[in-house]
Amino acid sequence: MNWISNYVRPRINSIFSRRETPDNLWTKCDECGTMLFHRELSDNLNVCTNCNHHMAITPRDRFGALFDGGIYSEVAVPAPIADPLQFRDQKKYPDRMRAAQKATGETEAMLVAAGEIGRTPIIAAAQDFSFMGGSMGMYVGNAIIAAAQEAVKFKRPLILFSAAGGARMQEGILSLMQMPRSTVAVQMLKEAGLPYIVVLTHPTTGGVTASYAMLGDVHIAEPNALICFAGPRVIEQTIREKLPEGFQRAEYLLDHGMLDRVTNRTEMRAELITITRMLMGLPPAVMGDLPAPTTPVSAAEAEIDGDPAKP
Repeated sequence: MNWISNYVRPRINSIFSRRETPDNLWTKCDECGTMLFHRELSDNLNVCTNCNHHMAITPRDRFGALFDGGIYSEVAVPAPIADPLQFRDQKKYPDRMRAAQKATGETEAMLVAAGEIGRTPIIAAAQDFSFMGGSMGMYVGNAIIAAAQEAVKFKRPLILFSAAGGARMQEGILSLMQMPRSTVAVQMLKEAGLPYIVVLTHPTTGGVTASYAMLGDVHIAEPNALICFAGPRVIEQTIREKLPEGFQRAEYLLDHGMLDRVTNRTEMRAELITITRMLMGLPPAVMGDLPAPTTPVSAAEAEIDGDPAKP
């Protein structure tokens, strides 16, 4: 045994060899190809610092940037029947669910939370496109109803971030039934006189667009988000005509009266604070680092209840 070849040389090589850079330190922008350092990209809420391309962001990361101090509490959502149709294509539906849960670390495709933005109490719901394309199944329907009920109970506005490929195929007609269910939930908010604000992100398509995503009092979209029922390729193949440039993108819909405005993700929080307080009849928020509330009830929540909180 040659100990110099088998031990000494590999040891020296391991000490002086170049260390490889971890794969997750850099992300390539899908739009312009720029390599973005992970910390810089995270600080900019997954928006490319070179071309302003809005990449996907998880509901938890979105809520961390949305709520005051990144503090929020999750709202419980009733769990539906698992695999009600015993559906199977290339994989069984439960197997697909387990794979999605393992990949995302989430239970389902929508997260509901309660917290404050600019000292204004709200309920927020956000879809996770990385979980089976954010598809609308029975759980998503339950989540929207739970969010609406929580908003009505505590007299808070509801802000919903949509991101979906449509209804969930594996739940068939039960998935499509979530369209009228979510419409009833939105009606609950309207009857209670509470604002319902929808932020449409890329992509929002199918039955989601045909129901709760287009029933808001205010519709805001992120730049270049695809918002449609049937996709542009399907329409082109059906009518056999070339579609206009930017068809079904956020800016196109804004120009044609389908949206109220298009707002960058980095400016979304300030925009939502302003709109929410305006719709709730509250004075403009005081910008800056406010001290923590001295009572269990925040000043904004006390104003809503008609009893100003003491300083």
